[in-house]
Amino acid sequence: MSLVKKRKLEHLDICAKQDVEEGSTWLEHVRFVHNSLTSVNLNEVDTKTKLLGKELRAPLVISAMTGGVDEAGKINKELASVAEELGIGFGVGSQRAMIETPELWKTYYVRDEAPSTLILGNIGAVNNYTTNQVEDTMKKIKADAMCIHLNPAQELAQPEGDVDFSGCLKNIKEAAKALPVVAKETGNGLSKENALLLKSAGVKAIDVGGYGGTSWVKVEKLRNGASHTPIDWGIPTAASIIECQVGLPIIATGGIRSGLDVAKAIALGADAAGVALPVLRWYYEGGKVRVKENLEEWIKELKDVMVLTNSSNIAELKRTDIVVSGPLLEWCNERGVKQRKHI
Repeated sequence: MSLVKKRKLEHLDICAKQDVEEGSTWLEHVRFVHNSLTSVNLNEVDTKTKLLGKELRAPLVISAMTGGVDEAGKINKELASVAEELGIGFGVGSQRAMIETPELWKTYYVRDEAPSTLILGNIGAVNNYTTNQVEDTMKKIKADAMCIHLNPAQELAQPEGDVDFSGCLKNIKEAAKALPVVAKETGNGLSKENALLLKSAGVKAIDVGGYGGTSWVKVEKLRNGASHTPIDWGIPTAASIIECQVGLPIIATGGIRSGLDVAKAIALGADAAGVALPVLRWYYEGGKVRVKENLEEWIKELKDVMVLTNSSNIAELKRTDIVVSGPLLEWCNERGVKQRKHI
């Protein structure tokens, strides 16, 4: 078994069974202003939104998790079929294994299960693949856009990790000339400075991948033992959403754990929220049926929040009143970043 395939199986097993979360998203420091005089009819709440040119029936994406091994192929197909049923987005895991071993493309291919779904491909910025390789990887699985992920902390924590990050921005810029690229962090968040550089590089959207959910540094420490890379490191998801207000669509990932979290992320400025770890664990507990049931509960909770904030659609939820406090407010004041009228 190749090193990449072995690592992917280990990642699945660790994430499914062990405590891999770290820190706080700071979403607990975001509070909606309750509206007792709401005029919204729950049965008429509209959760539809557009992301990367495709309509989603709810502002949710099943975020990148896996691929490259047979077990991952089965998981991807079943989760993508749930995304199709619910009208939400779906992302595959890193396709590095597919580039190195081309026959593994089938473990990432889900278009047969999700003909109308927004599908996001995935490759690492640090890998230094050519634009043609990245484009072929995206087209082979018929993805709508390509996530190019940034994971320096995880790479540093891997004994076999890539540690030369000098070409990452150049790789993104070159790919963005030919492809719709989503710049994606993987658990340590993106700053305003990062977001502005990524915008100038031509990316079409940003996935903040904030701190407070799955820690890939922690995963690597569980997989390999000692590492010098700090676990308590990164920009919490709520702060990263605010930091990344640079005029690009934002996907909020990193510790999103409820429909209320989805609503808070959108009120802070995100266009959709992504979820990975809970979906993987639901899948192992009860298959695609459990995944669908729980995501439907999230969407119901999102709708309730919309009623309670007098928001009949996602655009109104984006404009609803919130109060930001605690370390999140302190961060914003110290950094000089503002989220609309709320901070």
